[in-house]
Amino acid sequence: MAVDFRDSETKDNLMRAFAGESQARNRYTFGAGQAKKEKQEVISRVFLYTAEQEKEHAEIFYKHLKELAGETIHVDGGYPVDLTEDLAELLRMAQHNEYEEHDDVYKKFGDKAKEEGFDDVARSFYNIAEIEKFHGDRFGRFAEFLEQNRLYVSDVKCGWICLNCGYICESNRAPERCPVCDHDQGYFIRLELSPFADGTGK
Repeated sequence: MAVDFRDSETKDNLMRAFAGESQARNRYTFGAGQAKKEKQEVISRVFLYTAEQEKEHAEIFYKHLKELAGETIHVDGGYPVDLTEDLAELLRMAQHNEYEEHDDVYKKFGDKAKEEGFDDVARSFYNIAEIEKFHGDRFGRFAEFLEQNRLYVSDVKCGWICLNCGYICESNRAPERCPVCDHDQGYFIRLELSPFADGTGK
C-alpha cells in the first residue's frame, strides 16, 4: 500500500529515529567523558567509536526526510536517562538500548516503511537494526570485561568493518561499496585491525 510520504507514519518514524540516534550519540559522548575521568581510556574510546557511528545513522535517517526540507515534523517519543557513576552499569544501559532498537523499534519501523511503499527507507531501518545488535553485543562484552576485571583481554575475529557506519560482513574481500552508508571500499578494514571490533573478547 503506497502512501504519500507527507501523510506516512514512515516520515514520523524517521524523525523519531533521527532524534534517538542523536541522543544516543550525546549519551555515549558523556559516557566517554566519564570513562576518561576514571582513566579508562579503552572504555572512553568504545563510547566514542560507537557515538560516531550513531551520528552516521542519524544522518542516514535525516537524509530520507529531504523532500520535507524547511518543514517541521512533530513527533512524540520516549528516551532513556542513563546516569550512573558505575561504568559497567553504564555499558549495560547502553547495551539494553541498542538491543531495544534491534529487537523491536527499527524492525517495526522497517516493516511499516515497506508496507507504505518506501523500500529504500525500509532497507536503512533493517540494516541499521543489525548494526545496533552488534553495538549492544560490544557494550555487553566490555561491561563483562569490567565486571570480571578482564578489560583488555580480547581475541578478535576476522572479517570486514565499515569505519564510517559500522556495517560488518564476513568475506574474503571487502564490499565494493557499503550497503548501508554507500561509502566506498576504502572505508573497510580487516576486522582484526579495527579497535573494539567484534565484542566477543576471546
